[in-house]
Amino acid sequence: MRIVIVGNGMAGSRLAAEIRARDKDARVTVFGAETRAPYNRVLLSNVLAGTAGPEQVCLPTPAEGVDTRLGVTVTEIDRAARTVRTADGGGEPYDVLVLATGSEPVVPPIPGATRAIAFRTMDDCDRILGAAATATTAVVIGGGLLGVEAARGLSGRGMPVTLLHVAGHLMDRQLDAEAGLVLGEALAGLGVTVRTGARAAAVHPHGVELSTGEVLASELVVLACGVRPVTGLARDAGLPVGRGIIVDDRLRTADPAIYAIGECAQHDGTVYGLVAPAWEQAAVVADLVTGAGPAARYRGSRLVTRLKARSVELAAMGETHLTEESAGTVEVVRFTHRARGIYRKLVIRDDRLVGAILLGETPAVGTLTHLYDRGGPLPVDPAGLLFPGQDAAPRADSPVRMPDAARVCECNNVTKGRIRACWEAGARDTEAVVAATRATTGCGSCRDAVEGIIGWLCRQEEVRA
Repeated sequence: MRIVIVGNGMAGSRLAAEIRARDKDARVTVFGAETRAPYNRVLLSNVLAGTAGPEQVCLPTPAEGVDTRLGVTVTEIDRAARTVRTADGGGEPYDVLVLATGSEPVVPPIPGATRAIAFRTMDDCDRILGAAATATTAVVIGGGLLGVEAARGLSGRGMPVTLLHVAGHLMDRQLDAEAGLVLGEALAGLGVTVRTGARAAAVHPHGVELSTGEVLASELVVLACGVRPVTGLARDAGLPVGRGIIVDDRLRTADPAIYAIGECAQHDGTVYGLVAPAWEQAAVVADLVTGAGPAARYRGSRLVTRLKARSVELAAMGETHLTEESAGTVEVVRFTHRARGIYRKLVIRDDRLVGAILLGETPAVGTLTHLYDRGGPLPVDPAGLLFPGQDAAPRADSPVRMPDAARVCECNNVTKGRIRACWEAGARDTEAVVAATRATTGCGSCRDAVEGIIGWLCRQEEVRA
């Protein structure tokens, strides 16, 4: 069977590895428009901040036997001939085609927007760092997850940064107004000036003009105004497209020979913009196309958004915004300490956690994520979950109290039990456990927890000895 994957990002490269792990003889060809080997896009803000180099965010090398074509753009799908055409005039036949084309940055329709640099790829990161070498100030347009990461990354280099966001508070899709306020204050303490309710009207050679006429002087302007799925290839081939390429529970399009995964795919009305769902989808497609799991189905993902910005810890999951309709059906437990940049909120329905925001010191994030993901029952006094030093809420990062079923790495679905099993099988350091489980290779926020579990296991062995 000839399997062709269009897209060599975090979804496409993962799918190729998953397929080869199930079938060593699978014929897999991957086309990547970028000339670079696949890298972890989630960690680009660390490259901006200088806490990681480009080589440190590279993804594992392609699985043996995978034919990877870097810098080759697929321009057409000939469904009748089951062949993809490429910009260099070539073509590749397929029995199974998987579209993993990802997303592209949204560029606002304002004068001079092309003078700004979108923050999406490693090449974008290189351009931003090149400009930052001579710039004295920066403006980031867009206060969503990516914009916050970009602003924090640049401020980490000692550069004054102004973060503009058109909505009333930062990360308004994931956070409520109070959490957005606390986040803004935390960023201000790290050198980022936050301007909410601010609309950019134009980008000039030496600054950004606001809709009010005010001009913010800046030699570097970064765009982080959201992304849109790349669907043109599918649309031109006559496949149904909504916000993304429409797929069923098998992640198949209307053409049973063509699948779609990752940020370009729309499943059950939802387009997922995070890495964990893309990797879950890759596993399902690998099971199906290799025959390793013919009953595999994708039922959607429960999202946990993690902010990957140095000195700012944030996790948001589930129902974080309350409507008039939902307010009467849920219980809200909340704690705020603005001076310390702490905001914790639990949303509970029928004694189950259906949403949470954890900003600042978040020692209970593992426990809460586990409760949210599994729908487990809450303690009699759920307020104890906000203060994990109490017996009502075992610390998620305390291995002795953490159940083996607790997920440590959300992106790769790695539990404490799996880490323990790898350790007992001989993986006695972090690098060996990462190689065996892929833990920490997504957003990277679980690395401390993984290292803590390995250290605890080593100490237990020393005690027994």
